[in-house]
Amino acid sequence: MINKRLLIKNLLAHNDENSFYDKKRKVDITHKEGKAKFLKHVCALSNSNPKNNSFIVIGVEDEDNQIIGVNFFDDSKIQNLINAYLTNPPIVQYENIPFPHLPENKVVGLVTIRPIDKITSLRKNIWKYYGGSVFLRDGSISMPKVFNVEIEDVNSKIVAAIESHSQNNIEYTLDGVFDFMNMRKDYNPQYKVFKEYFVLCWSGQKKLVKNNVFFSRVDIELINEQVRLFFSTFDEVSISFNENTFKIIEYVNLGLRNQNKHYKLEETIIHFEDNAHYNIETNLLFEPPQFDKKILHHIYNANNALLEKLKKGLNLNKNEIIDLENLPATYLICYLNLFHDAIDKLNEAKPYLKTHSTLAYQSYQEATRILRKIKYS
Repeated sequence: MINKRLLIKNLLAHNDENSFYDKKRKVDITHKEGKAKFLKHVCALSNSNPKNNSFIVIGVEDEDNQIIGVNFFDDSKIQNLINAYLTNPPIVQYENIPFPHLPENKVVGLVTIRPIDKITSLRKNIWKYYGGSVFLRDGSISMPKVFNVEIEDVNSKIVAAIESHSQNNIEYTLDGVFDFMNMRKDYNPQYKVFKEYFVLCWSGQKKLVKNNVFFSRVDIELINEQVRLFFSTFDEVSISFNENTFKIIEYVNLGLRNQNKHYKLEETIIHFEDNAHYNIETNLLFEPPQFDKKILHHIYNANNALLEKLKKGLNLNKNEIIDLENLPATYLICYLNLFHDAIDKLNEAKPYLKTHSTLAYQSYQEATRILRKIKYS
């Protein structure tokens, strides 16, 4: 089993960006431009490596390979984005890899693109790229290409050697368990061995809500591969497990006028098998809460007025500051209740929330995360 942290180190140490791996400071797939660029790189790496895995490492400075990290990215629907926009889409896996020197909310993103030995192209137009476009890696650059000949396989032996040198061992596993237990000692860290092979660590702050047990500040890591499977500072999560599976149900707290309820968002089940393999199954459970349209019209208009004050740089009173922290969530609720323009207003508010309030911007990130999960389900 490959230790993904060691794999990233070996990729960074092996060479500069090339035809089988790319590195990025960050990737943003919340907007068309970011989606288009990400799809272009996936397409180019897939086409350039018909026989071997290729990789994108996210959270690394381009100049000196300094590992700076990015926010935990829990979008399990990234394959749906790939399938929607690419012809002959490769299997793509996004993993969050913790590094000891990074803050607790930062990881390195590792995108693994599996070989399919077929030509991958854009299925339809996106941003400035046209449907039917085909890309290849030209050194460290993803370029549009016209295919006349079969692609030469030049990377398989190199990638195989890098992956071989990144295999896990008992020392890495024990170090990983001890690191996790020490780092999370304030949040009741635990571990369990599945199938005499997999070591899973998790921690969380236990809380009781109406006789239901939830955990917040949840961190879940598969130590064998040094992969962070789940991380959240605020969300409530329920956890259950048996000898073969580990199940997480994530809840979101939504409502109006402080009348919030817990709604199931997504279920993640990790299945451990006897042959030293595992697979992760995710199911969207979210059913949008419905509210009275007259009340929503009033809240929607109040949100719009508050956004205008932000845009003009006017001072906010205490009540407006509280409303500002709830603005992304209420725009989300309006959108889920068929106020279609609410999503545009939410995106319009992003830069103002980011500069005005940390809590409001975190609320924006949570709202867009929920929207992303719903969209690609």
